[in-house]
Amino acid sequence: MFNHIMVGSNDLEKSKAFYKAVLGTLGFEGDPIENVTDSGITRHFYIHDGGTFCVSEPIDGQPATFANGGTIGFKCHSAEQVKAFHDAGVAAGGTSIEDPPGLRESQLGAMQLSYIRDPDGNKLCAIHRVEG
Repeated sequence: MFNHIMVGSNDLEKSKAFYKAVLGTLGFEGDPIENVTDSGITRHFYIHDGGTFCVSEPIDGQPATFANGGTIGFKCHSAEQVKAFHDAGVAAGGTSIEDPPGLRESQLGAMQLSYIRDPDGNKLCAIHRVEG
């Protein structure tokens, strides 16, 4: 359904270290592809497993802000990967939010979840759906 997801950043180097750590827990290796537009805007593209996650300086020149109510969910293959994503994010300058990583039951089924905010405040979720 999705081609890519892009978030803004006010400090691309800090974001690069953060996303290299958390996306590394999902199998991303190396550095992102860096693109500088004709107008001088720098963007980082993390391409892995059929998806692209992007971090960009805002095109309009205004400060990057996060979406109130917005969450970006990253698919994980195990409860251990959910926790590793969370822990790598906190170690790389992110902030743990909501409940600690763990099992959540809902009408959608059982899920292992963790939530963090990146250095710019974007809300990220690591999720593993438990087969029942």
